[in-house]
Amino acid sequence: MLYAICSASALIIYRPINDGYMNEIPCYIKVEDEEGNEIKLNRETVWYEWVEKPGYWYLYKKSFYLKGGMAIHIPFNPGRYKITVYTPKDKQFGVECANKREDWVSNEFVYDTNYPLNVIFVAPTSNENYFYNGGWVIDNRAPKFFIYTRPKITS
Repeated sequence: MLYAICSASALIIYRPINDGYMNEIPCYIKVEDEEGNEIKLNRETVWYEWVEKPGYWYLYKKSFYLKGGMAIHIPFNPGRYKITVYTPKDKQFGVECANKREDWVSNEFVYDTNYPLNVIFVAPTSNENYFYNGGWVIDNRAPKFFIYTRPKITS
């Protein structure tokens, strides 16, 4: 079964390492089709890895999420998909930020299997002073990096 998982064409969603406590805050993955219907991910074909432990793959047991330093591999059937990540209020673990009373939700990233990417990236958002402000951004370009991933500045 692992051979089938590893050889399948998959999109990798990578959340690089953040600093300190942000690594432990999960962002959950939501995939929808073009009509907005949620796609149920298959626990037998979706797997993750810790980037600092190359060559070790793990199957999810419950929710599909990312923490700092994790990458998820999702096989897709042909089509267009909308991908978002979010962190509910109760999973923010008391982080002080501007958006602490709301769910943290990313932008909507459209993935088209006709123009496949290998990897997309997830990073937290911040204000202009690099204080986390409670959000996520998905991009096809790697976030800026200096010791840790720099959060994406939003207004």
